Amino acid sequence: MEYEVVIGLEIHVELLTESKMFCGCSARTFGEKPNTLTCPVCLGMPGSLPVINEKAIEYTVKTGLALNCNIAPFSQFHRKNYFYPDMVKNYQISQYDLPLCTNGYIEVEMDGHSRRVGITRVHLEEDTGKLVHVGGAGRIAGAEYSLVDFNRSGVPLMEIVTKPDIRSPDEAKAFLQKLKSILEHLEVSDCNMEQGSLRCDANVSIRPVGSKELGIKTEVKNMNSFKALQRALAYEVERQKEILEQGGVVEQETRHWDDVKNVTTSLRTKEYAHDYRYFPEPDLVPIELDREWIESLRVSLPELPDARKKRFQEQYALSSSDASFLTSSKALGDFFEECMKSYSDVKKVSNWMMGELLYHLNAANMEIDECAVTPKHLVQLLKLIDDGTISGKIAKAVFEEMFETGKLPQIIVEEKGLTQITDEEELTRIVELVLEENPGVVEDYRKGRERALGFLVGQVMRLTKGRANPQLVNKLLRERL
Repeated sequence: MEYEVVIGLEIHVELLTESKMFCGCSARTFGEKPNTLTCPVCLGMPGSLPVINEKAIEYTVKTGLALNCNIAPFSQFHRKNYFYPDMVKNYQISQYDLPLCTNGYIEVEMDGHSRRVGITRVHLEEDTGKLVHVGGAGRIAGAEYSLVDFNRSGVPLMEIVTKPDIRSPDEAKAFLQKLKSILEHLEVSDCNMEQGSLRCDANVSIRPVGSKELGIKTEVKNMNSFKALQRALAYEVERQKEILEQGGVVEQETRHWDDVKNVTTSLRTKEYAHDYRYFPEPDLVPIELDREWIESLRVSLPELPDARKKRFQEQYALSSSDASFLTSSKALGDFFEECMKSYSDVKKVSNWMMGELLYHLNAANMEIDECAVTPKHLVQLLKLIDDGTISGKIAKAVFEEMFETGKLPQIIVEEKGLTQITDEEELTRIVELVLEENPGVVEDYRKGRERALGFLVGQVMRLTKGRANPQLVNKLLRERL
């Protein structure tokens, strides 16, 4: 039987506010000493009273506007009751039936086609603390003991829930990349997935092609990278197909993605909304948003990825694919535009960014704003190529070193003596030496085998350690052949 994949995502985004959601404790908790950023409010001590963080409301409404949502003029927080060891209050302040933003969408490009993925809701809640399992490969199963750090407890957490509109793991990855870029342009979160600022859960089910009825879904957790999301969903889809094809029934449950073993494993039976016994938070008044304030946020929205891509195509004459890549994150777009302030060849900048820079970033598993290469580095390197100081081949070696060390290319070239050889007399001697040592290849070329020339050029480059001017080498070889 042929099946259709149905995926909906739940994305948790830590907001970039200075203080926590309902108290004045710092929200910048990553890397801080455990349990040093807490107070009676975020620890839920008796008698403490929460106060709503206005900046978190503003960031959530701006996100809703950017995601084409309706903004609710009246909203409310609820208590979501459940026990987790890292939720000291035994309830979480969240939003239930009156979220801040509803019914939006994002356009996602896949294989040159645009698909609309619906946004069901965007709401605010507080983050939980964090469990640290000692032993057992960092998981609770097999751990010797567990520690609790409540620093993260109470950090503003925005939850974005999509409609079940996503039809493949690749589309889920493309959606999350687009959403991350939008959030980065809004500057409401640092979206650091490794540090947990952007976390994604996925509801996955399959159904026979043509069926309108949704299949039984599982929720997959612990996917902390785009690659992990794609692999986890692909695994889960195949697992569900196998169960159905063997006559079994998929169980509604929450499953854990094991990034090492490349499998999902059962975590717990899935809860339903009524299990949480939601009731209105009695210590917080409802939120009433002024229409003029919402409109003032709408007009203050920055240029978003789709608009930026369109401008890149018009202003820099970039292809759709190049513009898509350069606007896939705010940092990439900013890097490109900074280069354009002091260098005019658009194609060279985009080619080097999509070539060498992307290659090294992927190899180092690093974001562009984490690496040592700046627009100044790249522009200086391109100018060294343009004025003939170094060859394109040498430039790649220089790029590798400046990526690793952060040194400017001019300094690397001077330290290593990598200046391009353009002296015709010096190159002529080397060319004649290569022709003398390779009579068979010379004969092949003279018989019409054009590829033999490439071998001879390569020999000259080898003897000059890549420093020979390739155009001049070609000219000298052809003259003598």
